[in-house]
Amino acid sequence: MYKLCLSIDKLNELIGKVSSWAIMLLAIVVVFEVIMRYFFNSPTIYSFELTLMIYGFHFMIPAAYTLLHDSHVSIDIVHNLFSKKNKLIIDIIGYIVFFFPFTGILLYQGTKFSAMSWVQLERSGSVWRPPLYYIKTVLPLTMLLLLLQGISIFYKKYRNFKEEK
Repeated sequence: MYKLCLSIDKLNELIGKVSSWAIMLLAIVVVFEVIMRYFFNSPTIYSFELTLMIYGFHFMIPAAYTLLHDSHVSIDIVHNLFSKKNKLIIDIIGYIVFFFPFTGILLYQGTKFSAMSWVQLERSGSVWRPPLYYIKTVLPLTMLLLLLQGISIFYKKYRNFKEEK
C-alpha cells in the first residue's frame, strides 16, 4: 500500500509541475490579446473565453499537488496546541468526516456534469463557440486526483498514528 501511495504522490507531483506551465500559456494569450487590441485595433473573439478556460485548468488541476505539499489554506491556531498524536487523530477524523465525503460527492456530481456535456457535445454560446466538454472534464479529473492524494495522505497519517502508540 505504501508503494501505491508513493506512486500517487509522484503522479500528482508530475501533474502539478506540468500544469504550472499553463500560467505561461495564459500570459501569452493575454499579451497577444493586448497587442492585437491596442496596437492593431483588432481584438480577437476568443481571448476572453480561452483565458477563462486556461485559468480554470490552472486553478483546478494542481489541487492534489497543493494537498501533497500541505499548501491549502488552513487555520492552525488550535491544531498546533495539540501533541503530534492528537494532531494525527484530528487529521484522520477530518479526512473521514469531511474530506472523503466532500471529494466523493464532487467526483460523482462532477462526473455527471461532465458526462452530460460530452453527450450533448456542449459548446459555448459565444461567437467563437468553443467546445466546453473538454474543460468540464477538468472537474471530475481534479476530484479523482484529489481523492487519490487524500487516500495517500490518510494512509500515511494512519500509519504514523499506529507507530506513535
